[in-house]
Amino acid sequence: MALYFVGIDISKYKHDCCILSAVDQNVVSKFVFLNNKDGFDLLLHSLRSLGKPEDIRIGFESTSHYALNLELFLEKAHHSFMEVNPVLISEYKKSTTLRRTKTDPIDCEAIARWLMTVEYKPHSTGFYHAYSLKSLTRLRDRLVRQRSLYLVKITNVLDHTFPEFKPFFQERFSKTALYLLETYGTAEKMSHLNTASYEKLRKISRGKFSPQKFLELKMLAANSVGECNSIFETELHCLLTLYRGLADQISYLESEINGLIEEIHPRYMTIPGIGSLSAAVIYAEYGDISNFSSPSQLLAFAGLEPGINDSGTESHGGRMVKRGSSTLRYVLLNCALPLIRFDITFAAYYAKKRAEGKPHRVAMSHVVKKLLRVIFTLERKNIDFNAQSLR
Repeated sequence: MALYFVGIDISKYKHDCCILSAVDQNVVSKFVFLNNKDGFDLLLHSLRSLGKPEDIRIGFESTSHYALNLELFLEKAHHSFMEVNPVLISEYKKSTTLRRTKTDPIDCEAIARWLMTVEYKPHSTGFYHAYSLKSLTRLRDRLVRQRSLYLVKITNVLDHTFPEFKPFFQERFSKTALYLLETYGTAEKMSHLNTASYEKLRKISRGKFSPQKFLELKMLAANSVGECNSIFETELHCLLTLYRGLADQISYLESEINGLIEEIHPRYMTIPGIGSLSAAVIYAEYGDISNFSSPSQLLAFAGLEPGINDSGTESHGGRMVKRGSSTLRYVLLNCALPLIRFDITFAAYYAKKRAEGKPHRVAMSHVVKKLLRVIFTLERKNIDFNAQSLR
């Protein structure tokens, strides 16, 4: 059985391809194909000339969205493929030469030769859900950050126009606070609120905004030291409009994300503290857990493992490497917080690490490691979370 290794260097408009024979490790073919139908047909014709799809191992670097169309094309053509971390290819090239050269023809051959040295782990079929979730969750993350920036800018304007407003609402922009800003905007207008205004506020707050708070707000507005200026009023209106638009888009994205993750419904959604949005990020970043052979690989993929320095007489662990997805690390750490509050096993494990003298953040990283072991077990055994079986 003739075995072939195919390395593809992905770029926006064209892809470089190198085909190696496993028999003599020589280059069988090296060519460039465009990122269009003719180019894909050229690649497929070259692959079919080699033999059966199961005798061909294809690899390319993980390069954002540029490879998506090629991945879908290969899947429809019944060819497997393996995504490669660009860092691994970079380190492999450094180990084979001292020259600092980077060209697409060199890179595609490096990918093919690297494939010959590792266990081939083809990408799971039906990966479109994972890609869709990755796109949506990362877009949501960007929009949430932008929304937070607008809240900061709104606060800056209020510092000029009505500095007493935000402390009155415990430094939070609640639904009631936003309604007041969008409807009235200035301290002067809020000082003239009437009984009809209160009834609307009471309904919005579901009765939490009491008459006493209403009268207190009017008093604060009447005696505010803020500056009543039409420029600030215009700025506040624009910022609130932008904030509201972002909030609506985030809600729409969350509904789409919830629908997709419910279709998949991974087993780790049964763990207390992992909601649909957190589960969506975990699935989007990890994909099929069966691609990983151990929980330590999950840890390394997220960049949560400690660095190791072992050279000569010096041997010690280092700080968290923080490679991989920062979004994934953030979500995993956030998922661990409710676990140490409400699950006795995780709480005891956290307390044990703190008793060993580890700081809070280090102890939390150990809790995340335990959480990943649980996630790995649930997905591999296809079972739901059971607190009684934890140890």
